[in-house]
Amino acid sequence: MRRRFGARTLPRGVNFALAAAAIALAIVFPLFFPPGSGWVDDMTIALAYVVMGLGLNVVVGYAGLLDLGYVAFFAIGAYTTGWFMSGFYGDVNVHVFVSEFTKALPGIHLNFLLVVVIAAALCAVAGIIIGLPTLRLRGDYIAIVTLAFGEIIRVFAIEGNEITIAGNAKLTAGRQGITPIDKIDLPFLDQFTSLNLRPWYWTALGLVLVVLFVNIRLRDSRLGRAWIALREDEVAAASMGIPLVKTKLMAYGVGAAFGGMSGAFLGSFLNTVNADQFAFGFSIFILAMIILGGLGSVWGVVIGSLALSLINTRLIPDVLNDVPSSLGLDFNLVDVNYGIFGFLLVLMMVLRPEGLLPERRRQIELHEGTPGDEALVEVTHA
Repeated sequence: MRRRFGARTLPRGVNFALAAAAIALAIVFPLFFPPGSGWVDDMTIALAYVVMGLGLNVVVGYAGLLDLGYVAFFAIGAYTTGWFMSGFYGDVNVHVFVSEFTKALPGIHLNFLLVVVIAAALCAVAGIIIGLPTLRLRGDYIAIVTLAFGEIIRVFAIEGNEITIAGNAKLTAGRQGITPIDKIDLPFLDQFTSLNLRPWYWTALGLVLVVLFVNIRLRDSRLGRAWIALREDEVAAASMGIPLVKTKLMAYGVGAAFGGMSGAFLGSFLNTVNADQFAFGFSIFILAMIILGGLGSVWGVVIGSLALSLINTRLIPDVLNDVPSSLGLDFNLVDVNYGIFGFLLVLMMVLRPEGLLPERRRQIELHEGTPGDEALVEVTHA
């Protein structure tokens, strides 16, 4: 009889209890701070990044398709709020399920819940479009195509004020930006304001919980197992009857939809959609989150996204920014924040390449053949 010892895992009941405790703590978190606290603001943005990280994890972590143009879906989702939740198209008056105050404003004003669905649908279509040229590509070539797609969207965002649609209507406002964007107005609740950030936080947390549920269900589904098989060995997956075209396109579409949902939320929360928000570095920022947490690990991505977001918005600018000047150096840490992220990734690749909270399968793969690795010890009983 042979027995293979895998990486140690906690019992299912303990995992459920830890997850429930973490969610309960996340729900009450903003109650410990004033409604307009900077901590609530930073955590709201961090939760939006968690949604993006979980979306990119579907493409990169589950299916193994390197995507360097994920910022494109953030852009499409954010511009969806600019088109359908503002007075950008002032010659048109459309109001659907909005407050009485918003009904008096010119432009297209749809309820946020409708805009989130539209953003997810548009990004899913865009994800399928970006997936089509990569069907016969692998590895670095996929990264090049997705990088090009992200840059195309960025250029369209910048030059969109020169592109007219339906007469004199502009596609985007370029670097000038579309502002103001309508605040979120959910049924049975007052319209959100910039003075009370708690409703924004809870909305972002709700998006995270929905995306978490879908991620876990997809991971354990037949489609999720097909993605993992595709990631492990594309040739073997095809020989076992997995439809490569459908499986890849589903990964791109689902991951893009999550990015669009987060982009729509951030468009309303930040109150502006500006072409300068969609630089290539943002795609690397989100990719670094899932690498830090652990590729393919749902909870690892949550931890990595929260950690890197808070390092970017809280630790570097508010805590460590003046350290170089105190040492006699003429620069601030915010000027080299991407260098810091790169250094953190190098440390992770050297010290813990599987991530902070790795997926069990990936942890075994990375340590396969390592002397003394308990995950690969085989005991043979007579």
